[in-house]
Amino acid sequence: MAVKHELENSLLLDDDGRTRRTGTLWSCIAHIITAVIGSGVLSLAWSVAQLGWIAGPVAMLCFAIVTYVSVVLLSDCYRYPDPVTGTRNYSYMDAVRVNLGKTQTCLCGLFQYLFMYGICTAYVITTSTSMSAIRRSNCYHEKGHNAPCEYVYTPYMLIFGAVQIVTSQIPDFHSIEWLSVLAAIMSFAYSLIGFGLGLATVIENGMIKGSITGAPAATRAKKLWIL
Repeated sequence: MAVKHELENSLLLDDDGRTRRTGTLWSCIAHIITAVIGSGVLSLAWSVAQLGWIAGPVAMLCFAIVTYVSVVLLSDCYRYPDPVTGTRNYSYMDAVRVNLGKTQTCLCGLFQYLFMYGICTAYVITTSTSMSAIRRSNCYHEKGHNAPCEYVYTPYMLIFGAVQIVTSQIPDFHSIEWLSVLAAIMSFAYSLIGFGLGLATVIENGMIKGSITGAPAATRAKKLWIL
């Protein structure tokens, strides 16, 4: 019985005593696509147009290289000290602690939470702005472009914040299968929307427009920061 119990545990648990992971190559690819491709891809065409046909692709290549190097470094830090048989690090801070020490872990945690705070703030502002823009667009269609269709963002910020608070209380939120599938579908949808709008614009214009140096700007500073 003891041998049978140990055998069952070995089938259910990983080599580190945690629940055995059931991910596959396809689920890994889906999670990578979900993490890399977000709604920002919708503004990719505009960003490349601002930079031009030389700086735009070069910038994309540089970001791809940075992403690749980051992935390689994180993969090497997943197990410690041996990259194959060492103890797994289940979080970024765990990897920093075993490789760089306690002081660097505190700094890492500080910057990580500041980054998360900035990301959450940006999403709240972007969501409220988008919801207000949709309402304003509907108002213009119903009452004309001369109608006073201005709406405040505060109610939408509060609504989105409340939704975030409620959903953050769901246990094992990161393990919900249908949520991962939905996120992967949304990533593909963003890409298809961007591709479709770009193709429609090319068909409408009858040619691929753009310039070597990108969109003109009043000063070099505005060009640098794309203002």
